[in-house]
Amino acid sequence: MSDRKITIEYNDHVVRQFLLASVIWGAVGMLAGVFVASQLNYWRLNFDLPWLTFGRLRPLHTNAVIFAFVGNMMFAGVYYSTQRLVKARLASDFLSSLHFWGWQLIIVAAAISLPLGFSRGKEYAELIWPINIAVAFIWVVFAVNFFWTLKRRHEPALYVAIWFYIATIITVAMLYIVNHLSLPTSLLHSYPVFGGVQDALVQWWYGHNAVAFFLTTPILGIMYYFVPKAAERPVYSYRLSVIHFWSLVFVYIWAGPHHLLNTALPDWLQTLGMTFSLMLWAPSWGGMLNGLLTLRGAWQKLRSDPVLKFFAAAVTFYGMATFEGPLLSIKSVSALGHYTDWIIGHVHAGALGWNGFMAAGMIYWLLPRLWNKPLYSTSLANLHFWVGTVGILFYIAAMWTSGITQGLMLNATAENGTMLAYPNFVETLNAIKPMMLFRVLGGGLYLIGWLLLVYNLYRTVRGARPVNGTMEVFATDRSADERLGFGSMVFNPPVMFAALGTVFACAWMFGGDLLKLAGLFGTALCVMLAWVHFHARTIRWAAWYDRLLVNAMPFTILTFVAVAAGGMIQIIPTTLVNRAENVEGRRAIPYTPLELAGRDLYVSEGCYNCHSQMIRTLVPDVLRYGDYSRLGESIYDYPFQWGSKRTGPDLARVGGKYPHVWHYRHMMDPREVSPGSNMPNYPWLFERKTDVAALDSKLAVQRILGVPYPEYKDGELLLAVETQAKSIADDLRASGVYIAPDREIVALIAYLQKLGKHEIVAPLKSAAK
Repeated sequence: MSDRKITIEYNDHVVRQFLLASVIWGAVGMLAGVFVASQLNYWRLNFDLPWLTFGRLRPLHTNAVIFAFVGNMMFAGVYYSTQRLVKARLASDFLSSLHFWGWQLIIVAAAISLPLGFSRGKEYAELIWPINIAVAFIWVVFAVNFFWTLKRRHEPALYVAIWFYIATIITVAMLYIVNHLSLPTSLLHSYPVFGGVQDALVQWWYGHNAVAFFLTTPILGIMYYFVPKAAERPVYSYRLSVIHFWSLVFVYIWAGPHHLLNTALPDWLQTLGMTFSLMLWAPSWGGMLNGLLTLRGAWQKLRSDPVLKFFAAAVTFYGMATFEGPLLSIKSVSALGHYTDWIIGHVHAGALGWNGFMAAGMIYWLLPRLWNKPLYSTSLANLHFWVGTVGILFYIAAMWTSGITQGLMLNATAENGTMLAYPNFVETLNAIKPMMLFRVLGGGLYLIGWLLLVYNLYRTVRGARPVNGTMEVFATDRSADERLGFGSMVFNPPVMFAALGTVFACAWMFGGDLLKLAGLFGTALCVMLAWVHFHARTIRWAAWYDRLLVNAMPFTILTFVAVAAGGMIQIIPTTLVNRAENVEGRRAIPYTPLELAGRDLYVSEGCYNCHSQMIRTLVPDVLRYGDYSRLGESIYDYPFQWGSKRTGPDLARVGGKYPHVWHYRHMMDPREVSPGSNMPNYPWLFERKTDVAALDSKLAVQRILGVPYPEYKDGELLLAVETQAKSIADDLRASGVYIAPDREIVALIAYLQKLGKHEIVAPLKSAAK
């Protein structure tokens, strides 16, 4: 029986919905970014209102750009390209609609909860647990719709863009679920199941790879579809795309620890993160070159075609960002750049240049096809490109200058390294204020460019008739496709050489002297044998991979194994070993109930956005803040608060450094005790009462997590809180200020005065002794 021809009408309605949402949320996220950048120059823009402070709005900005702007753009691109690559309509209109509206409700919930101070206190993972459950549910809806569509496909082989989409779906699910594991204390609050160094490692395993698998791999898939379409040229190298994909998804997942260099993180993890980060240069630039060289023969179109301009610039910015990332992962470079604006510039080179320009190029390409009407103004699109480009260059140049300047000033010493050249932190802040103003200018220009796109879109779709794409395909019976069983999936040269090479490499990196030597020899031998076997049996390797590409499930399983291996090797040993009973040297003293309440206020106000609590093993850090931090000193911190940016000084040992009244005045008006500070005022902390009633459930969860809190009997908890609060209030009264003991500022002072306090723990005795 011959195959019959059928006509497929694609579900482009949901593509239009996600595209419009991306444009709108993009404008919102960028506007929030310009506003919070302005707050760093003009502290009065915080307006003495809790829901407009930098600490609360900065997470709103990052979440809006990542999940609302890029997320919606990603879903639009994935749904549009997947239908055409697999020659099948999306499997379920209901799931597509549920995906869209569910995602928008999540964004709205985040936009409400974050300014209100409901936060988990972890970068890019601030959303509270009910919203996280909704995110996981909608992501499963997306995954089911996607893989169901693959099951119904009429194109047997999976194109390269689909590979990146598969990696995105399974890896983001794994990262998000693990990093957001929490124990609720109430409907709006929870504590993460990981604490201290474990939480730091899991957070940056997630944080780094959220960039990799939410902001990079899906956009690379979009690049592999839309750039050839726009250029009307085939992908430059299919073989390079294979190498690019597998090396990127395997290597990227190991690199998270480079966010924690020179900290209390164990040295083997720091070395691991730095090594794999440097290895990322190869696959990242392989993908960049594949994208740019796809434009061969179409360069003349760049003069007039804004779509190709955006795509070419986006891929170039991707190359710049992925060169700078490994550079910043080198310990000596990290010592200069970490905690400074250099990191902010690096992140925005990727977000604005790579993600933003890929989004603009894709939107301009899709508009005429989704609404069956020519783009309103090519000239406006070209103007958008140049305004946006100038804005990016202003932004990243300002941040590079600011970051390097502040890094040099903070690390500068005098008297043969025995004194700080700039002991006052505010002095370094004032030095970079002009650059922070240039950042506002750059961000403002980029926003203006985006508003040009909004206007161009509005004029294009006004009065236009939305259309869905159609395609005639043969309704083939795919039951005859060659299946790839478990044996064929695992026991084949590519997988076996990769698995053995990984085992030997781990032995080389983590083993003792003899094991290191054996691992080095085994790794070298595996590489040589794989190279020889590939050249001798090229056709066999290619035939196996062709079979893999018509079997979506084995492909997905191998992708999951590739991305999961690095996470397990890093996280599991740290989770098992770093417990209170195994800590040597120093161990944190658990917070009192009042101090715990103060800590939750610190997290709620987003103080981690400007202050770190990790003194690095660097001479300038020790001279400025005190003895370097030890692992055990944050072992009871749920969540950890090591931070990633120092707009203000480190607070790891601020406890006891200043009297209570200093903290009181500092929170009321920072400039009273620290002239030149750009920190906002916090007058509401002096008006609101500490939520003592919530402490009972919070302490119960802390006990489950392993913090040695006693069981308080009737009235003992309240008595403990009131006694400590009264002591602080009495001290403040003796210093000339009056505050009721039940106010939030008292709890916050109690917490700040606890920072750096620890107990000495004797070294562990040998088990054999």
